[in-house]
Amino acid sequence: MDELNALLEPGMLVSHPEQPDWGVGQVQSNIGGRITVNFREEGKVVIDGSRVTLLPVFGD
Repeated sequence: MDELNALLEPGMLVSHPEQPDWGVGQVQSNIGGRITVNFREEGKVVIDGSRVTLLPVFGD
């Protein structure tokens, strides 16, 4: 798993670098490199942390 993704915890805000139209998402869980995020515009998505590095969002 990507080192940045390993730091993601439930409640943190993130964006998907390849899907900016999904908006900001809130991490729901991060288990074994599978990160569940509830995105504002896309809903709940499970992300493979070995394929995508989510970007932390600070503020909004």
